[in-house]
Amino acid sequence: MWGTSFILIKQGLKVFTPDEVGSLRVASASLFLLPLAMVHVRTLNPAAYWKLFISGMMGIFIPAFLYATAQTRMDSSVAGIINTLTPLFTMMVGAIVFKQRFRGYVIIGIILGFAGTILLSLSRSGSSVTGFNNFTLLIVLACLLYGSNLNFIKFSIPELSAPAITSVSLMLIGPFAFVYLLGFTGFTEKMETHPGAWKAFGFITLLGFMSTAVATILFNKLVKIATPMFASSVTYLMPIVVVMWGVLDGELLNTGHFIGMAAILGGVYLANRWR
Repeated sequence: MWGTSFILIKQGLKVFTPDEVGSLRVASASLFLLPLAMVHVRTLNPAAYWKLFISGMMGIFIPAFLYATAQTRMDSSVAGIINTLTPLFTMMVGAIVFKQRFRGYVIIGIILGFAGTILLSLSRSGSSVTGFNNFTLLIVLACLLYGSNLNFIKFSIPELSAPAITSVSLMLIGPFAFVYLLGFTGFTEKMETHPGAWKAFGFITLLGFMSTAVATILFNKLVKIATPMFASSVTYLMPIVVVMWGVLDGELLNTGHFIGMAAILGGVYLANRWR
């Protein structure tokens, strides 16, 4: 589900701006899970609301805008590959903020993973290594937020279920997305005038329903029953999915992309295997 999100963002960007894609993604996911949120909201302690709001901002709202913006300057397959940095940031945040212990080849894994990211940021689709792509840093920031949120869910709100965390978080951040989408973008006008608007709208709402709402519930459930590091390791499989969709959509990968991808996966493996 998450591997497919990058090609869906790409399709949505053919019509909508990055902020329209991000806000529509969050708004549609919030609307989809609103009935579930209304069930759980009655059972929550008032003190949990601010934690769920923070979780929603870190794990859903801000990354939605970061990924959409980054993909205006890079292929969806490359964006998905860089996302495999999430386990490294999960481990780093867990060690620094939540005092989780790690040792062995973890440092080597971190260095190797970042080296792979730098190589990917220097590679262009179908060409050789060129200048640094600053938009790579947006996805790196999103990975940092994901890693922070995983640890936050595990250690700060352990008493809440995955459906409660996801649905209520979306309920709290959803109004911000709706207000921004309808009041500060050209979304409404595009829906009325652009010939491809409804098709792009379908891609982004599918992104919100599947890759944000459903996938986040499943992922938060995994965090609850395992460790944050293990849960974040689902990103091992993402390059396979994102590259498959990218190639089917005509994207070209060069040697630098494959070397960078191998370095990131190798770094994540070392950090996870020897932590």
